[in-house]
Amino acid sequence: MSITRRSMLKGSAAASTLLAAPAILKAGDALASSGQVNVFAWGDYIQQNMIDKFEGDTGISINLSTYGSNDEAVQKLKAAGGKGFDVIMPSVTNGILYYPDELLQPLDESKLNLDAIIPSMLRDSVQLGATYRGKRMLLPFNWGTEGVTFDSSVMPLADDEVSFGSLWAPEAAGKAAFRQKSALAGTGLYLDAIGEVKSNRMLDAFKSEEDAHRVYGAVAQFIIDNKANIAAFWNNATEASNAFTQAGASIGQTWDTTGLLLNRQDAKWKYRMPKEGGLTWMDSMGIPSGSENLDQAYAFINAMLDPRMGGLHSANTGYNSAMVGAADHAGEDYKAQFSSVYTAENMANLWWWPSDRPWTSTIVGEYVDLITNA
Repeated sequence: MSITRRSMLKGSAAASTLLAAPAILKAGDALASSGQVNVFAWGDYIQQNMIDKFEGDTGISINLSTYGSNDEAVQKLKAAGGKGFDVIMPSVTNGILYYPDELLQPLDESKLNLDAIIPSMLRDSVQLGATYRGKRMLLPFNWGTEGVTFDSSVMPLADDEVSFGSLWAPEAAGKAAFRQKSALAGTGLYLDAIGEVKSNRMLDAFKSEEDAHRVYGAVAQFIIDNKANIAAFWNNATEASNAFTQAGASIGQTWDTTGLLLNRQDAKWKYRMPKEGGLTWMDSMGIPSGSENLDQAYAFINAMLDPRMGGLHSANTGYNSAMVGAADHAGEDYKAQFSSVYTAENMANLWWWPSDRPWTSTIVGEYVDLITNA
C-alpha cells in the first residue's frame, strides 16, 4: 500500500534572473530549473510518480515532509514560526488557524495558473476560508468525502440503507472504527436526522461556544453510551486501513481513500455515502510566511495544477482533484469507483465542513479526549 494521507508559473524570466533563480514555467512547458522545494503535505498526497514527474519536468528536487492531521500541521508550522517549509497543504477550513499568527503569506495570483482550477472550487474556497483580509492565501488542491466503509460479506447493506447510524446498530457491536473528531460530526448528523440531538445538520456546533458544547456534549455522550460497538480508533490513513485489516473492524466512518483502496484489494469492501450526507472537505496549497525558496514554491503549486498531475493524484489515492480535466488522466479504476460511490442525489446532499472557529479545536479536543478515555 502507498505511503498514507488526507503548471507552471505564468510569464518568463529574463536571462539575468535565470542565473540567480529557477526558470519560471509556463503551462505546458518543460523547462529545466534548479534548487529544491520543501513540501509539507498529508502523508499520501505527493507520491513517487508525482515526484518523478515534477523533478523531471522542472529539475527542482522535492524535500517532502508529511503529517497525519490538520492539528499536527498547524502546530508544527506554528512552533517553527512559519519557517522550514515552502509549500503546505492544509484543509482550507483550517486557514483561520494560520492567519492570526501570520504563518502563511498572500499568494501572488499573477504567478498562478488559476484557470486550471474548477471554477466552482475556486469560488467556493473563499467561503470555506481560503482568503484573509481580502487576499488569497490558499488554493484548492483536491476534495473528498468521509462516509461509511463496510465489509459487505459481514454487513450486507444496500446503498440506500447506509447511515452514520449503521456504526451504532446492534449488529456492529465490537466492529466499528472511526476518527473521534469526525465521528462527532457524522454521529451528530445521524442523531439530528432521527430527532435525538437537534443541531441544524451540525451547523449549530459552529455558531457559538455554548452551542458547540451543547451539541458535541450530547453526541459524545451517545458515543460513550455505545462504546461497546467500537473496535478501533484511527487518526491517519494507515491507522484507518489497519483498523479493518488488523483490528477486526467490519464497518467504519472513513475517508474515501481508505474504503476505495480496500475495495481495490477485495471487492467485499465497499465505500458509500450515508443517507445523512457524506462529510466533504477541500484541501489546499499555500506558502508559509518563512519560505526560503519562493520561485520553487510557485513552480510546485503550478505543477500541481496540471490536470495530468491531478490525475496521478486521484489514481494514487482515490481523492478527487480540483483541477479541470484531471479525471481524464486518473484511469479506469478511478472512474469506476467514482460512479459507484457518487450519484446526483448524494452529491446534492454532501455536508461541507464549515470553516473552523477560533474555539473549535479546543472544544472538539475536549470531547475527543472524553470519547478516547471513556
